[in-house]
Amino acid sequence: MVLVGTQHPRNIGAAARALKAMGFGALHLVAPAKFPHPDASALAAGADDLLEAARISATLAEAVAGCILVLGSTATRRAVPMPELAPREAAARLLAASRHGEVALVFGPERTGLENSELELCHASVCIPTEAAFSSLNLAQAVQVLAYELRLAAMAEEGIEAAREPLDERRPASHDEMERFFVHLDQALHDIDFHKGRSGVTVMRRLRRLFLRAAPDERELRVLHGILADARRMARLAAGKAR
Repeated sequence: MVLVGTQHPRNIGAAARALKAMGFGALHLVAPAKFPHPDASALAAGADDLLEAARISATLAEAVAGCILVLGSTATRRAVPMPELAPREAAARLLAASRHGEVALVFGPERTGLENSELELCHASVCIPTEAAFSSLNLAQAVQVLAYELRLAAMAEEGIEAAREPLDERRPASHDEMERFFVHLDQALHDIDFHKGRSGVTVMRRLRRLFLRAAPDERELRVLHGILADARRMARLAAGKAR
């Protein structure tokens, strides 16, 4: 679980308690306002080991750099177009992806939730179906709900382990590998003058969603890099002949 910009240390402690109760031990904090803090320890109620082992990063991009699946918890529909998952579906996807590499479930600050720029780093969003007239959940409560769904999914899998077909051994590309690909893609689009002088922000946002949804593996990403490298080389050759 990744908590971004948590403002109240009590929520960090309560979230740690919720995670430990559901059998999870990894807590990652991004730029917490106050941590470590006595209030966090007080609310952890026995989950102090999670607080002591918590990883701290300056940015969300740094926190999820090695992850192959990143889901962002959000209470409202945002301007960022992305797949929206129900908690149970999100838990199943996280559990399946965790067999191949690190995954992350991300929660934003108490007052504002995740920023659009942070949601853009996620493959999909997760929304807890609360009452429309009163959708406010405390941060630790939201962590508890989604941790519970993850535990249910894990327990269900234990009962059907013997019947499962062999797993696909491919490893989806990690977050930082995808980000390097997006930089390469943006460079190639500019080299071939794809945007024709227009801003490429909207196109890149849509392409990010496309490739994150496709979840390419390492080998597929190498092929895409090769295509982009050849496109940039041909663009340079064409520019030289034009001169």
